[in-house]
Amino acid sequence: MRIKPFHRIQPHPSRASTVSSPPYDVVSTDEARELAEGRPESFLHVIRPEIDLPDGVAFNDDAVYEKAASNLERFLADGTLARDETPSIAIYRLAWEGRSQYGIVCTCHVDDYENGSIKKHEKTRPDKEDDRTRHVLTLDAHTGPLMLTFRDDEEIDRRLALDTTGRPSVHFKSSDGVTHTLWTITETEPWVEAFRNVDELYIADGHHRAASAARAAARRREECPHADHDAEFNWF
Repeated sequence: MRIKPFHRIQPHPSRASTVSSPPYDVVSTDEARELAEGRPESFLHVIRPEIDLPDGVAFNDDAVYEKAASNLERFLADGTLARDETPSIAIYRLAWEGRSQYGIVCTCHVDDYENGSIKKHEKTRPDKEDDRTRHVLTLDAHTGPLMLTFRDDEEIDRRLALDTTGRPSVHFKSSDGVTHTLWTITETEPWVEAFRNVDELYIADGHHRAASAARAAARRREECPHADHDAEFNWF
């Protein structure tokens, strides 16, 4: 399986807890508006930007995507978010009530989604695909991760243990009691090599985001027919 480090956009460590938000698709507009009330740095202003518009604006109105883009630009301009200069991957740990779950934050190639190496098990709704595709294309960014799983691999387990011994780059507890910890990895080639032994990934969550990533990449390929196959828009 191909994975690739990328230039992450992430909050300053001191602001991570105030930027942190639930995924876009687990809260309604009203719930998102309530969660973001009094929290101008909440990432909900980017992934559910209709909360900053008058009631009654349709979720797929042009103004919604324009607001998402302007909010992201504002976060980058005022230092709430920053783009890492060095491509990296990260190890992300969620801990709650004595249990921990680890993930590797990286990008995958859309070809591996389209050829079935990244396996799906759900059908998707066209309206939700349309929404996230427009969101990706308007912001020129993927604002929501997928959760992909894979079979146990000894080398990946070994690297995971090795690369979580140092000081994390982000560490905070969110309002739901979950502790979030992130280790930034800039020496990424061992991870890239380790994943070459992984034949398949399985979508545990994010079928619409995956389909939208593939559609957004297809649009960019049409717009840039001579772009390199390794162009950033081919990775998600």
